[in-house]
Amino acid sequence: MSNKVDDFEATRILVETLTPFETEDKERIVRWACEKLGISMPSQSQSPAAQPPIQQPLPERNQAAFPPPAGGGNAVDIKTFVNSKNPASDMQFATTIAYYFAFEAPEEQRKSSISSQDLQDSCRLLGRTRLQNPGQTLRNACHNGLLDKADDRGAYKINTVGENLVAVTLPGDSSPSPSRKKAARKKAASKKKQVKKKATKKKQ
Repeated sequence: MSNKVDDFEATRILVETLTPFETEDKERIVRWACEKLGISMPSQSQSPAAQPPIQQPLPERNQAAFPPPAGGGNAVDIKTFVNSKNPASDMQFATTIAYYFAFEAPEEQRKSSISSQDLQDSCRLLGRTRLQNPGQTLRNACHNGLLDKADDRGAYKINTVGENLVAVTLPGDSSPSPSRKKAARKKAASKKKQVKKKATKKKQ
């Protein structure tokens, strides 16, 4: 007997998987899936015949097997979220803050872009040392492709590269942080200096 999944069965699995998520989360997951598969997001202008039957009601037996989640939301406080991502640099921190306000903050706090003041306020809430130049941090993150300029002056919004960094890559515990790299270089230089001193004493 063939194990091939037909179009309707694949659609049913997709709908059942996405049902527990909020609308914005569903859109983001579908967008990532399309990018991963190398296909374009379906346009709203497509005819109904060209769109997959996502909105068709599931059979009653399947709806009963997947009751709606309790709680009514998945908002998390900023400190818990940032600590879970453990950004290793100021640019990663700025990108994480932009992601939080775009997707994870409570509905009344969400916004599509952040400013220098948002970064400093976030540092205060997290008990983190204030950034010396938050505006430059945002510009650096934009220059490195993690953020895009927003319509408002001095405001920046997260893009798909930044979303991928925060959602998939972080926390990056496997790679040494800049402070650890600096400490390692300092230790190596000190050791080299000591070897050089010993060699000089032997010549004398």
